[in-house]
Formats: sequence, structure tokens, C-alpha cells
Amino acid sequence: MSRALLLLVGTFLGLAPCGGWVIRQLLQHGIGKHIRYDGPASHQVKAGTATMGGLYILAGVAIVTALLSLAGRSRAVLPLLAMLAFGALGAFDDLRGLRDAQGVGWLARLKFPWQCALSALLAAVMYLTTAQHLVVVPVTGRAVGIGWWFVPVAAVAIVATANAVNFTDGLDGLAGGTLALAFAAYGALAWASGDGSLTLFCFAVVGALLAFLWYNVHPARMFMGDVGSQALGAGLAAVAVLSGHWLLLPIIGVVFLAEVLSVMGQVIFFKYTRRKYGEGRRILRMAPLHHHFEQGGMSEVQITLRFWLAAAVAAALGVAAGLGWGR
Repeated sequence: MSRALLLLVGTFLGLAPCGGWVIRQLLQHGIGKHIRYDGPASHQVKAGTATMGGLYILAGVAIVTALLSLAGRSRAVLPLLAMLAFGALGAFDDLRGLRDAQGVGWLARLKFPWQCALSALLAAVMYLTTAQHLVVVPVTGRAVGIGWWFVPVAAVAIVATANAVNFTDGLDGLAGGTLALAFAAYGALAWASGDGSLTLFCFAVVGALLAFLWYNVHPARMFMGDVGSQALGAGLAAVAVLSGHWLLLPIIGVVFLAEVLSVMGQVIFFKYTRRKYGEGRRILRMAPLHHHFEQGGMSEVQITLRFWLAAAVAAALGVAAGLGWGR
């Protein structure tokens, strides 16, 4: 654990000074955020903020993972592969959004099939290159082999988490902070199970996220974009599946779960009421969930900090359940 914590600190110290240069490069290349027309009106002041900052995070994690591989920690390559693959999809989405004056990127009905195909491929690679395919039962700590079921479980987890994190990335610091807590929780679980490679990888990601948050907390100077949110969501799911603690993902990632369920519920209820009453009605003021609170008068900082608190409590509960009660 001491090595993992030192790696976190080293990653942060190595990346944080580079943030200003990254922001200047992004803006010089015209990579400034276009705010979607269907978002909160108050967010229009953020137009032009450097985006695609996920490239900054991915670069740092890739360098650290390469060094870990040279040191014999090759297992860390698998979650990095998931991050890079979904980062490529996210980058394509971001670039389409930059070309659209209203910030609309890749349509979901076109993006989703690519995500499913890519996640299935990643799941197959992880299955073929991993000796054990386990699920650790929460509370009891009992590990059970799941065989080839590993593939559909991994594929669904990757797609679901990538999209859930993407929905969460809507306020300054929100996605970055909740992701840092989730990766730290999985790093602790990996350490407890003796998986040094995943432990080091998770804490390297936490260090990179903290460096990013230095520039992303309110008022943000840089956004992660889909290249960051989709990549980090896929990486988190890959770590959860490889560690065997994927049943804890809805707990440790409770904020991501709440955000994606809020969108699904809003869409389903709107379509149902439109068919039944001829007029669509809404459950929330605006989806995802953080916008509902924002439209209710809460400030961006209040929402972000309270979601961080919820994520921290959920992460602690997830680690406790993963270790087993009373152990």
C-alpha cells in the first residue's frame, strides 16, 4: 500500500504542473466546449472552456502503466486497454460535438452499437488473458468461479459504467471527484486481495484524477469530455471485473447509478405519458439528476460536494462489504 500511495503522489506531482500547458494547447487548437442547447441556461457562461482534458488523464495513466509493465506488473495493461478503447470512441464523440454549433455529438442510437461491440471484444480479451474468472460475494468474501459468464458480465459492466460516468460529467469537479473515490475503493479491495498490479493501477488513476481536478474544480478551466468520462468509466468497470468485486460496482459507483437511472426514468416516463395523455411529462425538473437539483436552486459547488460525500460514504460501505463483515 505504501508503494501505491507513493505512486499516487508521484503521478499527481508529475501531471499537475503540466495542466496549464495542456489547457493552452487545447485552446490554441480550437478545442473549446460548445454548450448544448438543451442544458441549463446558466451553463452558457462555460462556452469556450478547454475540453477533451481526458487526453491529459489518459496520457498520464498510460505512461505510468507502461512503467508498471516494465516492472513486471503487466496485468495493469488490461484496464488501460479498456480506457484507451473507449477513450477513442469518446474522442470521436467530442470532435463531432465541436463541429456542431449546439454541441450535439454522436447520437446515442449510433454510438451504442459500437460501444457494445467494443466492450464484447474487450471482455473476450480479458477472459483469454486472465487465469481466474471470479466473483467475490459481498459480506462473505467467498470467491466463486463464473467461467465463460465472465464475458457477458464484463461487457455489460463496461458499457453501463462508461455511459453512467458520461451522464455524471455535467458539473465542475463532479465526475472527477466521484471517480477518484471509486478507483481508490477498488484499489483498497485489490490490495486486500493481494493484487499488486490492480492496486498500483487504481492509485495511479487517482493521482491523475487529482491532477485533473486541480483545473476542473469550480470554476473549471478544463473539462474531461467524453474522451475522459467514457474511458474512465470503462476502466473502472474493467478493474471491478478483474478484481472479482463487480457486484459492488452499484454501491461504490452509487452516484453513477443514480445519474443513469435518472435519465432512463425521465425518458421512459416522458414517452409513456406522451402516448397516454398526448403530452410528455417529467419526473425530474431536468435530467441527469445533478441538473434536477441545479434547477431547484442549489449551487454547482453545493451539488458537487454533496455528491462527493455520498460517493465517499458509498465507497467506504463498498470496501467494508468487499472485505467481509467483521474481518
